[in-house]
Amino acid sequence: MSKTLTLELVTPEKVALTASADFVVLPAFEGEMGVLPGHEAFLVQLKAGEVRVRSGADLKSFAVSGGFAEVNHDKVSIFAETAEMATEIDAERARQALERAKAEAQQAQGDALTLAQAEASLRRAQVRVRIAEVRGRRHPGANPPESDH
Repeated sequence: MSKTLTLELVTPEKVALTASADFVVLPAFEGEMGVLPGHEAFLVQLKAGEVRVRSGADLKSFAVSGGFAEVNHDKVSIFAETAEMATEIDAERARQALERAKAEAQQAQGDALTLAQAEASLRRAQVRVRIAEVRGRRHPGANPPESDH
């Protein structure tokens, strides 16, 4: 049995991360799921949430907005619609996006398709805000990145 996992986090645009890990936590549709080396093979649907990756004392967090994950032979492959590293999330912009998503969800009450899209946007925004706030507590005084995304 291997003592580490090989992790690959892939979005439609890029390979967001390739790394070794001691432990990975996935936002499975039925609840959080932890993966250690030697885990049984499985395929799981992901919901919008936080992927946490521990390697030694290092902990990385990513906001993902759904997708699926496959574990096979100590390799964790995550295929996500979007993935943002916690350090890349601008907390203020995430809060603004959350407010917009709330307003869109309220306006979409009559149209089921529009409502589903608005609710998905709301879940993504909530995850981004939560992860940005957790990052701020872990690293007080850390400057948010300057970017336009």
